[in-house]
Formats: sequence, C-alpha cells, structure tokens
Amino acid sequence: MENIVVFGASGQLGQCLKKIAQTKGITSIFFPAENEADILNKGSLKLIFDAYKPRWCINCAAYTAVDKAEESVTIARNINKTGVENIGTLCAEYGAVLIHVSTDFVFKGDKPVPLTEIDETGPLNMYGLTKLEGEMAIVDKLTEYYILRTGWLYSEYGNNFVKTMLKLGAEREELKIIFDQTGTPTYGIDLAECILNIIFSKTTAYGTYHYSNEGIASWYDFAKAIFDIAETKVKIWPIKTSEYPTPAKRPAYSVMDKSKIKQVFSLEIPYWRDSLITCVHNLSLES
Repeated sequence: MENIVVFGASGQLGQCLKKIAQTKGITSIFFPAENEADILNKGSLKLIFDAYKPRWCINCAAYTAVDKAEESVTIARNINKTGVENIGTLCAEYGAVLIHVSTDFVFKGDKPVPLTEIDETGPLNMYGLTKLEGEMAIVDKLTEYYILRTGWLYSEYGNNFVKTMLKLGAEREELKIIFDQTGTPTYGIDLAECILNIIFSKTTAYGTYHYSNEGIASWYDFAKAIFDIAETKVKIWPIKTSEYPTPAKRPAYSVMDKSKIKQVFSLEIPYWRDSLITCVHNLSLES
C-alpha cells in the first residue's frame, strides 16, 4: 500500500485523519510530530521524505488565527506560503501527490451565490491572502495535487466554534452572535473521510476542489443549533458584523458550490446539522 504522510498531525484535521485511519485500519498513514516534520525546515522535511517515501502528502499545517494574522503577517506567510512551497518542492522531487487544505477565505464573498472553484478570488484579510499565496505556490510547483478549500471547520479536537460555544453556553446566561455572515459548518471527520476517499479512489483528476457539509447557515444559526442539540438553556441574540468589529474583515457570504467534488469522486456529503449532532453527542460523552 502506498505511504501517506500527514503534516500538521497534531492539529484539528490531523487528529480527525488519525481517528478515521484507526477506524478503517489504515496502517500506511504516518503522523510525524511537528518537531520532526517542521515545514519551515527543508532539512527536516527531507528526512521525513527519505524515511517514509510517501506517494501521498496531506498538508493540514496552517496558521489559522485570522485576527492575529493581521499583525503577525510574517509568521502567517511563513507557515501558509513558505511552508507549503517547501512541501511542494519535495513532493515534486520525490514524486508524491500533495493534498493541501485551503479556505473559503480566499474569496471576497460579496455576492450571495455559492462559490465555484473558478470564481475570482479576493481575500479580505491577511489569513486569506497567505492561504491563497500557498495555493498559488502549489499550482506553480506541481501538476499532481489536490487543493481542498473548506470553511467553518469544527470537530471533537482542538479549538473551534462548537467547543467555544458549549463552554460559553455553560458559563453565561446570554450571548450575542453574528447573523449576517453566511457559510457552511464543516465537520472535520467528514473532511478527513473525503481526503482518504480521494486517495483510495485512484482518480487522477488533479486540481482545486471545494468541500464543506451540505446546506448553509449564519454563525447565529450555527450557535442556535449547537445549543438546541446540547439542550443548553442560554439566550442568544443575533447581531450584525458592524456591532462586533474585529481586526480582520470576513466575507459576508462564503458558501461553496461542491458540485465538482461530488461528481468527480461520487461523494454523498452529509447535511451540516446531521454531522453537528454527531459531534455534540460525542463531546457530551467525553464531558
């Protein structure tokens, strides 16, 4: 079986991939620690490629602190662009296929129409810009690659909106949540399943794809569903983006069209609320 190496293994998506690999009994997938697989250290990366000789590399490593990226531009660019360039260079040298996870924040999101892979990009913040630069580096260096844009990622692992809401809902009597930003929540386990499906499909339809769960929601809708499912009795109030200013501007509408990935890989993508039920249930069992 062809070897798979995951970069960013300790992050949210990396842990989701590990969970799915264990469930499916996949033994050819490897999760080196970040101090071994430092994507900013070419020598360190080369040792990983020499050791595992991967046919597939999955890059989950990213600087995802959207607001902090406005000031920490160099750090964000190092991880989201330079680190990706380093992985891409070695993938080209060793004949590995790269699956790279990107974001819906590469778009401006000023039109209420689901975004396709060929729509014009236009990041509103430094996080989105550096992620787009990472995409461009891959396209420049490789022919065998899959760029998967996703958004609103959550799971049982790491820090994410679902876990934050459950924590705040248990501590407070009421919360104010933005209602005029629209996207689609994405369950990390579903995305991990999608990534492994791409690998084992043996398809060579390389390129850029969009993946999130089905349906649309505002952050208010998302929070309301979390509290309803968890039976948390917190009062939530919808507010406009203008009432909650942040250092980084965010797209108002970042719903992605997933027709391409569904057609090419014959995927059935779960509805966002159904996957959320699974995640909240699992988190309740842990608490």
